[in-house]
Amino acid sequence: MTSRARARRAELFAGPGSDRRFGGPATGAERPMLLDMLEAQRATLELKCSGLGPELFLRPVAPSTLSLLGLVRHLADVERRWFRRVLAGQDAPALFSSPDDPDGDFDGATPGPGAVGAAWEAWHSEVAFARRFAAGAPHLDVTGEDGWRGTVSLRWVLLHMIEEYARHNGHADLLRERIDGATGL
Repeated sequence: MTSRARARRAELFAGPGSDRRFGGPATGAERPMLLDMLEAQRATLELKCSGLGPELFLRPVAPSTLSLLGLVRHLADVERRWFRRVLAGQDAPALFSSPDDPDGDFDGATPGPGAVGAAWEAWHSEVAFARRFAAGAPHLDVTGEDGWRGTVSLRWVLLHMIEEYARHNGHADLLRERIDGATGL
């Protein structure tokens, strides 16, 4: 009889790119490290949602409206806010929430024709804009004005985005495990 060593929970979730996400630079210039860490967090969100269809709508922790689709919608709005509105100074209202419906990103993540595709399309579009903005900025001290934080730099926004994704990827861990038992990175 062969015995197999038990794997850590973090090693049980197998998916595309799961072993390459955190392989970027650990020394060197600040911008490549920040951008790589943010990319790893973005890839983690995609990994947590991979292979799911209608399950993305599930809200497995009643009475919360938190769902994987809600996280995708929320993070599309967050990317849009910090990179388009604050740093680029564009008139770009949130896509899924509003002053009248501040939790619309989560509350509105309900089954409907095209809802999943629209959320991913918006997220991909906002991530693409953010990537272009961050890559094209002359330095990390580029600033923008925000009603909540005041003057913020690209450096601060990148750090905040890493924190935002890391926190919500923790939620995604629990949501995914509740949906189908998948665990890990």
